[in-house]
Amino acid sequence: MKRVIGIGNALTDMLINLDSDATLQRFSLARGSMSLVDRGLQKEISKSVAGLPNTLSLGGSAANTIRAMARLGTSVGFIGKVGLDSTGDFFEQALENLGIAPVIFRGTEPSGRCLALVSPDGERTMVTYLGAALEMKAAEILPEIFKDYDCLYVEGYLVQDHTLIESAIRTAKECGLKIAIDLASFNVVEENKEFLHRIVAEYVDILFANEDEAKAFTGEEEPVNALQKISEMCELSIVKIGTRGALIKRGSEVMHVGIMAAAKRVDTTGAGDFYAAGFMSGLCKGLSLRQCGTIGAIAAGKVIEVVGTTFGEDAWTDMFALVRKVEAGQYLF
Repeated sequence: MKRVIGIGNALTDMLINLDSDATLQRFSLARGSMSLVDRGLQKEISKSVAGLPNTLSLGGSAANTIRAMARLGTSVGFIGKVGLDSTGDFFEQALENLGIAPVIFRGTEPSGRCLALVSPDGERTMVTYLGAALEMKAAEILPEIFKDYDCLYVEGYLVQDHTLIESAIRTAKECGLKIAIDLASFNVVEENKEFLHRIVAEYVDILFANEDEAKAFTGEEEPVNALQKISEMCELSIVKIGTRGALIKRGSEVMHVGIMAAAKRVDTTGAGDFYAAGFMSGLCKGLSLRQCGTIGAIAAGKVIEVVGTTFGEDAWTDMFALVRKVEAGQYLF
């Protein structure tokens, strides 16, 4: 596996630093969840936090992973849909600037947007208006899109359209690609559990989940038991367990990989996306599971030190130096 194409909701993120969780309580938003809302409700929530510190950046779960993989030297592409607006132009140009092959469709609705509400402890709660992203259809995902790739990386948030996600996965599988999926959010899993069980069992080779998502998916309280159940459905299973690291299983190979302690936990937005990016980039280089897990931990550890998923060249330079150590068999967690 050398080349990866991602598919997901093409979004622009606005990250808002809350001074308390009062906004979450006011709008009945579960901490750490992702809620799909209409444009009106998103505007209402935006007005309620007007004046608080905020940051605008390229977003979307799979897009975050693919962007980080591109910086880590992996050959990547991205499939998504944006509106006929300046936000859509910005999204497509940003992909090209990062060396990502864009497969970007244009819809009639405005480009999608995600409000990431960041609690004082760094936990993020997402409120998403999908806009044009919701207009992407199965008929647009043609086999020729996959001809230059070895793996399709799918964000779980696409599960809002069962036909789209299953058609894309089936088409990629028929073209000989491996399928990797991130379960995205515990509430998304709970709402689509039966469907997710079926497509994972039928198509998925690599599955990423955090502790809450793994519990929702398997019904198992203990992460190690959830890992075992997931491993019975796919080739490679990764269950992230927060500050305790991650559990990884492929066949009879099972391990625990720790974390890289962040200098300061500022914002967890994108932590799971960057973990997947580090792990997948390691797989594309033919590294061991422990090396892949360590690079994932490094990437996640770096992104939670900043607001959003964009950080400076100094941070990337530090990350590259650590990754080289991992590739040399050093600095393993």
